[in-house]
Amino acid sequence: MFFNSLNFAIFLPIVFILYWFVMNRNYKFQNLLLLVSSYFFYACWDWRFLFLLIFSTVLDYYTGLKMSDAKNQNGKKFWFWLSISVNLGFLGVFKYYNFFATSFADAFSHFGWQVNPWTLKVILPVGISFYTFHGLSYVIDIYKDRIKAERNFIDYSVFVSFFPLLVAGPIERATHLLPQIQKKRTFDYVVAVDGLKQILWGLFKKVVIADNCAKFANIIFENSTDYSGSTLALGAVFFAFQIYGDFSGYSDIALGTARLFGVDLLRNFAFPYFSRDIAEFWRRWHISLSTWFRDYLYIPLGGSKGGTWMKVRNTFIIFLVSGFWHGANWTFLVWGFLNALFIMPSIIFNTNRVNLEIVAKGKIFPTLKEFVSIIVTFSLTVFAWIFFRSNTIDQALHYISGIFSVSFFSFPTFKTEVLSIPILILVVLFLIVEWMGREQQYAIANLFHGKSRGYRWVFYYLLIVILFIFAGSNQQFIYFQF
Repeated sequence: MFFNSLNFAIFLPIVFILYWFVMNRNYKFQNLLLLVSSYFFYACWDWRFLFLLIFSTVLDYYTGLKMSDAKNQNGKKFWFWLSISVNLGFLGVFKYYNFFATSFADAFSHFGWQVNPWTLKVILPVGISFYTFHGLSYVIDIYKDRIKAERNFIDYSVFVSFFPLLVAGPIERATHLLPQIQKKRTFDYVVAVDGLKQILWGLFKKVVIADNCAKFANIIFENSTDYSGSTLALGAVFFAFQIYGDFSGYSDIALGTARLFGVDLLRNFAFPYFSRDIAEFWRRWHISLSTWFRDYLYIPLGGSKGGTWMKVRNTFIIFLVSGFWHGANWTFLVWGFLNALFIMPSIIFNTNRVNLEIVAKGKIFPTLKEFVSIIVTFSLTVFAWIFFRSNTIDQALHYISGIFSVSFFSFPTFKTEVLSIPILILVVLFLIVEWMGREQQYAIANLFHGKSRGYRWVFYYLLIVILFIFAGSNQQFIYFQF
């Protein structure tokens, strides 16, 4: 069930009405409704993998209780490692087994040994990386005595499988979400309206920006030998806006939907393409994953306390692991390596926390230095996205070699992309709106604030009209594959 589908447009109001008008007297009934709705939402993808989600939930719930009740450290450690091993084992089998099997076979072939690997004929369960990381953070926090185990199974299950975040995040923490699940929620009209606005903006990002950019990016990447260097560069930029509109659009819809039910989810994006360096970019892109790796991998490895060498080592580790988290392909590892390489100057010279505030805060325009920094950072990010988008490293290298050719200085040419100019205009307008709202939680949160209500409603209706006119081909959300 896609967020941008008719099915979800029917599903959401039904759950909303039941939640606030039927189950509103008892938050426990509301939690039960959310759990049943979430399982139905997930089963619409493939009901068979619902059992995997339930098993993972039961495992972490039970091991959490056993850790809390353990009478000694050895018992606590046993249940902790059991949960970690099983969770990572499932993730490894479904997501990484085929990658390792074929990689080992390829390695042996270089020595003249022919190996025919046995591979699994299974599809990747949607959202497995996200709900697995929900469970991992929960059991780690219990093991480290940061939280107590949740004894209400329904409440814990809602934490793991709350449908707005179930298949593509944000990756929640028990310390943030569980307290909201455990108390009575009251309907807040202002918050609900704000949620609807965020959903609308998320749909615009996904349906208009991401899906249309995907059309052009796919054509150019799949036929890269037919295009000039300038067109290939533009194709990479199209993909950059596709993945941002797609993933941040999903996050906006998820956060807006959660607000309709009185739940506040972690912010996942903070205008990353306005970053002035790579360190700032990673504080603003997929925030829930970046902070997850920081808290559960980077800091336990020693963080920044052991000198420059340790900072460099740990930074490369988390970026390589982050790349591998995204998919079982060498291209993702290269993407992670490149981002680690790009961030190295700020790590070595200890400038990685210089740009903490949003660029040009309180101003209309950035300074020339800020503007150049944004362009350089964006260019490095787009360069790395080429590996993320490519199916193989060879394909990425051929694409890059095509960009850095004499034809880079020619005017971009298109063969079948007849709507490219209107879409380019919409992308530019999208950037302007994002820039105007960059100090808010999402771009249109306070747009036309202080103006009459008529300005806002004209803008909202205009967005809806654009949604229907320029709706691109219905592309699956990119991060569903992770």
